[in-house]
Amino acid sequence: MPLNSIADNLGYYSHAAALRLPDKIAIHDLSGPAPRTVTYGEMEARMNRVASLLTGLGLSPGDRFAMCIGNRFEFVEIMYGAMRAGIVPVPLNTKLGADTLAYTVENAGCKAALVDPASNAFITAVVDAIALPVRMALGEAAPEGWLSYETALMQASAEFEPPLIGPEHPSFQPYTSGSTGRPKGVVLTHGGQLWWIRACQHYWPVPENECALAAVPLYHKNAMAGAIKPMLQAGASVVILPNFEPVRFLNTLSDYRCTRTSAVPAVYTLLLQHRELIDRLDFSALTHLSVGSAPVQKELMFAIEDAFGCGLGESYGLTEGGPVMIGPPLDGRKVPFGSCGVAWPEGEVKLVASDGSTSASDGELWVRNPGVTPGYFNLPEVNAKRIRDGWLATGDLFHCDADGFYYFRGRTDDMFNCGGENIYPKEVEDMLLAHPAVYDASVVPVAHPIKGEVPVALVMLKDGDGADEAELKRWCLDHGPAFAHPRRIAIVREMPLNGAGKVDRMEVGRMLRGLFAEAIAQAAG
Repeated sequence: MPLNSIADNLGYYSHAAALRLPDKIAIHDLSGPAPRTVTYGEMEARMNRVASLLTGLGLSPGDRFAMCIGNRFEFVEIMYGAMRAGIVPVPLNTKLGADTLAYTVENAGCKAALVDPASNAFITAVVDAIALPVRMALGEAAPEGWLSYETALMQASAEFEPPLIGPEHPSFQPYTSGSTGRPKGVVLTHGGQLWWIRACQHYWPVPENECALAAVPLYHKNAMAGAIKPMLQAGASVVILPNFEPVRFLNTLSDYRCTRTSAVPAVYTLLLQHRELIDRLDFSALTHLSVGSAPVQKELMFAIEDAFGCGLGESYGLTEGGPVMIGPPLDGRKVPFGSCGVAWPEGEVKLVASDGSTSASDGELWVRNPGVTPGYFNLPEVNAKRIRDGWLATGDLFHCDADGFYYFRGRTDDMFNCGGENIYPKEVEDMLLAHPAVYDASVVPVAHPIKGEVPVALVMLKDGDGADEAELKRWCLDHGPAFAHPRRIAIVREMPLNGAGKVDRMEVGRMLRGLFAEAIAQAAG
């Protein structure tokens, strides 16, 4: 195979490892009734079969291809096998409802779909209604009119000659979560994604004896950037869990001697509720935990390090921005608590103040690097607003201290005004999380007839703690400005999470406005 046919193709990111280590286990798949292991050699052949299959079904380079699949090995082979043929996977959030799924598939202009019917109750009906010409399904019994994936795959050739594509060719097109509206398609190029993989392996090389655990959804960048791509590029191994369940997660982390895992803060919060189990299990192989994709509070980081007894790294990234561009410094300096690190090499970052000027200390984070999206799909107005001269305006507010460490302050669209005072929900959440009884907190605004909007909070307490709303309100009044204290607090056993494992701020808003909006309006009257 000519080298120039794969050098710019993200689908071949694991190819060199497969040539070097064909018999080594690449993936432990725990999604089925019995564990399944997949070697690098088997994975290589199956990715080629995927490319041959899709090409044989009439798909061409640049065609969009919908995939709705849960956490299982097939997700990896299908996604990167399609890329080998220059076809553009559109990985769907399996937690979405029918309307949003239909919008995403139609917005992307998908010409084919490959789905696991068990992953989403609506997906087969959605694809049938759109009448995509190519429909394949995982599982023993494909729906009527659909091809059986495994049968079709085994009939396709394991030899594939990839098309020549350039670094600017789209590799895959994920959609944002849509927490503030319709999801947006993020075009990501082969060259940009390969740049990030190669930079990670250059600055933070992964040894072949590493083993990462992936339990957060594979359609989300936390799993892909934190486990799948860096591990399989290096010849290391990945353990895939079908979903996150705290007890199974902890046992798997121990049983498979995993050396690292990456998760969002909400996952760690749930794990820490099983401290007795953590103390009983053997995590001696564990060398590194990473946390990201959402703000991380200081108290949570302390608790994670204490429970697992190993280093914890926090980083910052977003799907369309590289994806990761801020993290631990290369010179070994300790990252201050509350900071997600320094600007990583080979990329540019800057802070832009509200007046458009560049600030050394505070403002909206803008990033520029080869991995930044060239644009949101079919959204020229959004592109004109957010992407300028290769710079992406992230919508995230940061403070940068004199040593170059960045501190997340909130979203530009999260800020609300309460009686003339600007409030960022994260600042109120941090205040609540400083209370010894609080495990997690989410703050949203509720309309107020006089002040405009006031903060209210959803709080999860540590097991067995008897703190109540009045105590938490007093704590906030004692430890912060009066205008920022939550006017009402609802206490729940679990926080609502979205498909990416983050606290679902939209759902929190619906819950709290339903609970408190009328009472707050009446009290003000």
